[in-house]
Amino acid sequence: MLSGSGSCCGSRSLVIYCYCRRHGSAEPELFIQPSWSSQASRMKGSRQTFLNLFCILWLLLLLKAASSSPLPHGKDPRPPSLPFGLYKGHTCVGCVLVVSVIEQLAQWHNSTVKAAVERLCDYIPEKLQGFCYVLAELYGPHIAELIDREMNADVVCHSLRLCKQDPGQPLCHLYSPPKKIFMGFSSVCAFPLLADLCEKIKHVLRNKLPFEDFDGDKFSTFPTLRGYHWRGRDCNDKNTTVYPGRRPDNWDAKSDSNCNGIWGVDPKDGIPYEEKFCKGADSKGVVLLGDSAGAHFHIPPEWMTVTQMSAKSFANLPTAFSDELDWPQFSEITGFLNSTIGGWTDSLYLRLRKRNRCNHRDLQNISQNGGSSGNLLSLIKSLARNQLLDNPAIVIYATIGNDVCNGERNTLAHMTTPKEMLSNVVQALRYLDSHLPNGSHVILTGLVDGRFLWDNLHDRYHPLGQLNKDVTYSQLYSFLDCLQVSPCSGWLTPNETLRNLTSERALQLSNVLKEIARSEKFVNFDIFYMDFPLRKTAEEWRKMGGEPWQLIEPVDGFHPSQIAAALGTGITWQKALHEWPQVLGKENPFNDQIEAIFKDQGGH
Repeated sequence: MLSGSGSCCGSRSLVIYCYCRRHGSAEPELFIQPSWSSQASRMKGSRQTFLNLFCILWLLLLLKAASSSPLPHGKDPRPPSLPFGLYKGHTCVGCVLVVSVIEQLAQWHNSTVKAAVERLCDYIPEKLQGFCYVLAELYGPHIAELIDREMNADVVCHSLRLCKQDPGQPLCHLYSPPKKIFMGFSSVCAFPLLADLCEKIKHVLRNKLPFEDFDGDKFSTFPTLRGYHWRGRDCNDKNTTVYPGRRPDNWDAKSDSNCNGIWGVDPKDGIPYEEKFCKGADSKGVVLLGDSAGAHFHIPPEWMTVTQMSAKSFANLPTAFSDELDWPQFSEITGFLNSTIGGWTDSLYLRLRKRNRCNHRDLQNISQNGGSSGNLLSLIKSLARNQLLDNPAIVIYATIGNDVCNGERNTLAHMTTPKEMLSNVVQALRYLDSHLPNGSHVILTGLVDGRFLWDNLHDRYHPLGQLNKDVTYSQLYSFLDCLQVSPCSGWLTPNETLRNLTSERALQLSNVLKEIARSEKFVNFDIFYMDFPLRKTAEEWRKMGGEPWQLIEPVDGFHPSQIAAALGTGITWQKALHEWPQVLGKENPFNDQIEAIFKDQGGH
């Protein structure tokens, strides 16, 4: 927004409000913060600019789902009212997270705040360091002054107007209110360079950040940005008729048309290897239609735990950013790489591949943070399956939480109703019936009982609170709920009645899925139902000597962890193996020969 004369900028970004205004004076405009302020002290306007721009480096990576709010329940996965990113609650969360880390780095290393900012810059991957160093040199002293006045992260962010108390609304804070009072200030684009940067950020956001754009039905040779971390790697990106999951062209005598690494002719008898090893093998791929749990959302706790923070802990930051803070390559359904985020990788895809090596690379993870039965109707259109040319597929439909999870104050009123659930799922299944090859299978997964989260985490310390024992998950949940950016106001709450009502609705929606599986019939696939296996997963983990809280992501306190994902795979596999063996297909007797001739079949 332009204000006054001259060229200034302001945009609502994914992580912060970038305010730029023309003032007659070089001094910033002062304001009284209503709840904690009673005296005035002038501060330079460049302080907010420092934090705004510093936050861009880090918070673009964290805030997309640090509070992980669900997408709207309609067909459009992107809210039309928020074209440039998330709203002010996420801005506040991000500011508090960053300032908290800076404070704790200074404390842990017994250094100045300026040195702590520079240390954080040293941790960030080299490509981002230059910008960070410039900001630290120019503006480090200003944020240091705020912290040196013994302002905690809440106070600093309210001072900088990145957190704001709306009239008639409660004051949202993560930490206990400080004893001291303070005076906030508004911001000024004091330097042309910064005004230009604001415009660039505005331009990027208008033209969609990479993770805001859900890609179409394309396979790729690039891992991230919805590339082969999400669906099998393409082996010939220049030829659109070559991709994982298709039936082989002329038994792949001359080239590998389905990217499973099996091609050529056996010189002993002149029979193509694909025909010899894969004909009649009941080959099939695996497709996940899901939410952030299926996409395997994860923020490394090392990013917020200063006692573990190092350059190594941030080495995966670019990959995490370009994969939307999701790790589908390690996930429960489509994981295929050894986990680098703790735990181990086990997946339905890996087990199908081991059962039949002809299934190599035939995977698709069509999940998105915030996915629900409503907006999945849009996401499902990126399914890549040709009814005439491709192998059948096993489709897992698993939107396990967002139909009951939202950040609204009246959360119950915004939950999906059983009638809506029935309509949404049947529409999705009809779409699948018109796109899946005959002989496919669909498994509907019930919703999770999220009371598990509060019961096992509420009194534990969050990674941000481990140094000073001052932030529990209960405090974090309340902070997010106050800002209306909670990933699930119905479960992440001290209100036991509300938690029970949320689980009651989740059970009602699961029963809708169960009834659909029992009564609906489709031409090109059969359909099954299974409960979300959290209870059985916890039982298995206890037998292994683990604790229930280890099954939950430590940073967001909401998603299944890597351990939970791996254990859940075994439970799903055993159920399918004993109750629906036709879904998994038969074991290929030529697996050893395929491995001997083609080794890893080209890798993943």
